Amino acid sequence: MMKPLFCLSATKEILILILLFLSNPVWSQFNFDQSLARLNKNIARKNQYDDQKLARITSLEKSLKSRSNQNLVSKYAIYSKLYDEYKSFNYDKAFFYAHRMQESGQKLNDPVKMATGKIKLGFVLLSAGMFKETFDSLKTVQVGILPDSTKKDFYYLNAHTYYDLADFDKDKFYTPLYNRKAETYIDSALALSNPKSYDYQYNSGLKLIKGGKNEQGAVYLKNLINHYPLNDHQVAVTYSTLSDIYIRKNDPDKAIDLLLQAAEADISYSTKEAAAMLNLAMLLYQKGDIKNAYAFINQAMKDATYYGARHRKVQVSNALIVIAGGKVNSVEQESRNLIIFVVLLTLLVVVVILFVIIISRQLERLKKADKIILETNKSLQDTIHQLTEAEKIKEQYIGYFFNLISEYITKLDKFKKSVSNKLVTKKFDDIQKLVSNINLKDERDELFLNFDKAFLTLFPNFVETYNSFFEPEHQVTLRAGQLMNTDMRIFALIRLGITENEKISSILEYSMNTIYNYKARIKNKSKIANEDFEKAILSIKAV
Repeated sequence: MMKPLFCLSATKEILILILLFLSNPVWSQFNFDQSLARLNKNIARKNQYDDQKLARITSLEKSLKSRSNQNLVSKYAIYSKLYDEYKSFNYDKAFFYAHRMQESGQKLNDPVKMATGKIKLGFVLLSAGMFKETFDSLKTVQVGILPDSTKKDFYYLNAHTYYDLADFDKDKFYTPLYNRKAETYIDSALALSNPKSYDYQYNSGLKLIKGGKNEQGAVYLKNLINHYPLNDHQVAVTYSTLSDIYIRKNDPDKAIDLLLQAAEADISYSTKEAAAMLNLAMLLYQKGDIKNAYAFINQAMKDATYYGARHRKVQVSNALIVIAGGKVNSVEQESRNLIIFVVLLTLLVVVVILFVIIISRQLERLKKADKIILETNKSLQDTIHQLTEAEKIKEQYIGYFFNLISEYITKLDKFKKSVSNKLVTKKFDDIQKLVSNINLKDERDELFLNFDKAFLTLFPNFVETYNSFFEPEHQVTLRAGQLMNTDMRIFALIRLGITENEKISSILEYSMNTIYNYKARIKNKSKIANEDFEKAILSIKAV
């Protein structure tokens, strides 16, 4: 935190190239293919990096168990190493070991060790966006007793907390005030730092950037990049911070290049709380690269969920909603392009028919030509009928999807203040098959699956709680790979606030009578009184 293919003729190939141009506009001259390939390669190796970190953690935890309770100094050192492994990897675990460090320091009657634990706890709280709690932890630190190295960390953490709070508030009055406080702390930290150290160079650049001196600040960051042997975490922080300058300079191409490298380094370092992937997804979305933006925002959601900090999940969720909407618009545009292709193909068929008629007349084979024309006309009528039917289904599908998104956003807005930072959103699967298959039924099934995933992300205990309303013989047993069935999906919609049978039947494509019968049958099997069943559904809590 601290920062497709038709090979029938050359004509068809030309048409395909035209359509690809329409569906994939060139948004800049900036070529990021190489960096993008490296990032995707690193994403594919992500589990390997995580496994390496987990292996180190397992080794440390085994070592911890082998220490006696009396050997507090040794245990404190292991707590500190475990904290370092977890601080950007898992919020709850880092929080736990920071507390263990404080407890050990208290038992050892060592105020420096206690203070170090509080500073490390402050870093985790800041990573979770908990500013008040960060300040509360830092206020209890007795700065005067600290050695210079620890005192420097204390000042840097205070500075970064005020900088982050200023960025969060974006208030004309408070933001300059917080930035000034941050500068005071960062000056104190710099006075205790080696001018040739990474901390000194990076934070000197950060101070200048926060003070509006972007070009001067960039000199420090570029010096780090060009002349310092940075580890993966330092690469991620430095490149990500430098990208902010180019965003402010309205140079998104350069910012994207830097964020691609920062995100790659974050993955290599197994950093889960980093913002580089989130910022990268948003920039790509703004540039019109919906495919990569959607892939990266889903990756950011996985990391945020793994890390466990509520504010990070809310940030990614808000971005996911925006990018997912863009994904739907992109699919709609691709559908239009497909219609254009079919129209062009139909025109090509008409041209072929005209040639057949001319050739047939020239060869005086009018009867055969008439037969060909009749057969071709029949084929065209079938094609037109299929296109009309497909267009109708497409409109219903898009209408339903936008209705679901609209209802979902309305529900999020309504409950945003009450569920605050506990909101977790859905993940959308790749729907590129729509272009090649045009199978609207599969798309609807995938939409239901995406709905199930998104809903169960918000209500992870829904299936278990739903089954608890029934005796064992009436509980739902889901098939392998199935997240929810129709019964559950009806009441999932009710839990989201869609209570009218007419809307539910429209969304699930059942008659209102069928929906009514479903609900009555389910309620009759429940242990809960019929009139209280929907209240029980509504009482299921979101994360």
